[in-house]
Amino acid sequence: MRLPIRFAPAVVAAGAVLIARTLRRREAIDFAGLSVVITGGSRGLGLILARELGAEGAHLTLLARDQDELARAQQDLEEHGVEVDVLACDLRDQEEAQAAIEQVVQRHGRIDVLINNAGVIQAGPVEHMQISDFEDAMAVHLWAALYTMYAAVPHMKRQGGGRIVNIASIGGLVAVPHLLPYSASKFALVGLSDGMRAELAKDEILVTTVCPGLMRTGSHINALFKGQHRAEFAWFSIGDALPVASIDAERAAKQIVDACRHGDPNLTITIQARILSVVDAVAPTLTARVMMLVNRLLPGATDEGGDELRTGWKAARAGRPHR
Repeated sequence: MRLPIRFAPAVVAAGAVLIARTLRRREAIDFAGLSVVITGGSRGLGLILARELGAEGAHLTLLARDQDELARAQQDLEEHGVEVDVLACDLRDQEEAQAAIEQVVQRHGRIDVLINNAGVIQAGPVEHMQISDFEDAMAVHLWAALYTMYAAVPHMKRQGGGRIVNIASIGGLVAVPHLLPYSASKFALVGLSDGMRAELAKDEILVTTVCPGLMRTGSHINALFKGQHRAEFAWFSIGDALPVASIDAERAAKQIVDACRHGDPNLTITIQARILSVVDAVAPTLTARVMMLVNRLLPGATDEGGDELRTGWKAARAGRPHR
């Protein structure tokens, strides 16, 4: 009995889905015993990813600039029953990035998974952003990720494969007002990551590009603010904290680990972020108009005092009387 021709597209689509699911299961790996490196692993999402992977038995190495924060992260993980190595280094320096990866290989004999999570956020109107702000964002999001990949890939090739996860952002798919250095550098990371996947697949190195929407990680405290510091901090922290607008970092980490496990090419986290990326693809004029409206609602530029970068803690106290 032959199916009517009108059912053919549905049958083809169902077959494609079945094949995709089968291939995805074939790519799945077990993290137990694997050497996993997480950059920016001393706090926030990086630390939560370390907990997830450590619970599965991975041999962890956390890379970050601040030795004190790394020590606190190590204590946190050990309290969760996870053994971890920590290494203070500045991945914006290619020699330090190379040396860090070499130390990991010397310690564990290999590097199986590299998660590029290090990040910096500068929030404020473009009138207060300087070239150095863009350079700093590019150094962390693009160059540091490239340096670690260039250091790790030769080892992965010799091993016969590996996994790389690059944590970008929805801001790397759709430009967001008052986050220009961040968005520009995350766009660069998305392009680098997608291109690397295409070129490294032949070596059994699977690269996953992750674009999260807003996550509740407490990033507003460590973000840097320009312009009307307190007002900029206020809008940013509200978006970071609202359950309706953001996702719990633990849930996001589980999705990222699952995508890495199966070698997925990309992952966009939160339904809001997925909708925004689709709308921007099919109706870019609409997205542009919405972003222009959003920009009008955000705090405007101020005097030259707005050129100063302040951390979230300092921005939150701006304008308050001293005690």
